[in-house]
Amino acid sequence: MDLKALSEIPPWDWPEDAAATILRALTEESTTPAERLLAAELAGDSTIVNDELAEALLSIACRDDAPVDLRGAAALALGPALEHESLRDPEDSDDDDDELLSGRMVRRTQSLLRRLCLTEHLPRDVRRRSLEASVRLPQKWHRDAVRTAYGSYDAAWRLTAVFCMRFIRGFDKEVLEALDSEDAEIRYQAVSAAGNWALDAAWPHVAGLFGSEAVDKGLLLASIEAVASIRPTEALGILVDLTDSEDEDIVEAAFDALAMAEGAAEAEED
Repeated sequence: MDLKALSEIPPWDWPEDAAATILRALTEESTTPAERLLAAELAGDSTIVNDELAEALLSIACRDDAPVDLRGAAALALGPALEHESLRDPEDSDDDDDELLSGRMVRRTQSLLRRLCLTEHLPRDVRRRSLEASVRLPQKWHRDAVRTAYGSYDAAWRLTAVFCMRFIRGFDKEVLEALDSEDAEIRYQAVSAAGNWALDAAWPHVAGLFGSEAVDKGLLLASIEAVASIRPTEALGILVDLTDSEDEDIVEAAFDALAMAEGAAEAEED
């Protein structure tokens, strides 16, 4: 199966040789630029990522002669594996079956992503994507990096910073500020961050989005998930109403959020 075919089906339906196919596309000289970019975007999926693929992605991200968009995609693809590592139960740290990357590869990945992010002469988008991937397994240096990014006059860096606030605690004030941004992408990331940290002060803003006809679908979907985390009991009425939507994506998101909100509301009562 070729890369285009892989990109058109869910990863859980990929054949057993998907990882090998993607690895060849990343490493063989005959691969076209478009194919290599697609391979980099596919390589980080948690159904196939392993040390060999991670090493290939790191090699591309660090290559000064590689296109910037390819380097950024390669760095970003490492994020899901790092997030998986952050969510693993410490008591199961010796369970190889739950391991996507070896401990050595996790440490190598974080070390190289840090170097890429903090090296000022590198292309901006290589540095941004390196931070966005690395922050999914938080380290001490991330807080200063995110604060610096948020203080930038560059809108792209500010977007990266707000994305990172979904994974790093201690930025409540900045998240609330970003909710009022005129940049739609920054607002989306701010809503996601507010939901992730159950930021109660964000409730009026996030809940208010459901009464606005100007809200685009992406922001609405982020808001559905966020309200279920912020005030689960109050969210129930909003979410029930959304299950009557004519949009299948909204209905599915509403039911998923309802299940989460009901569980959280029960926990609050207990």
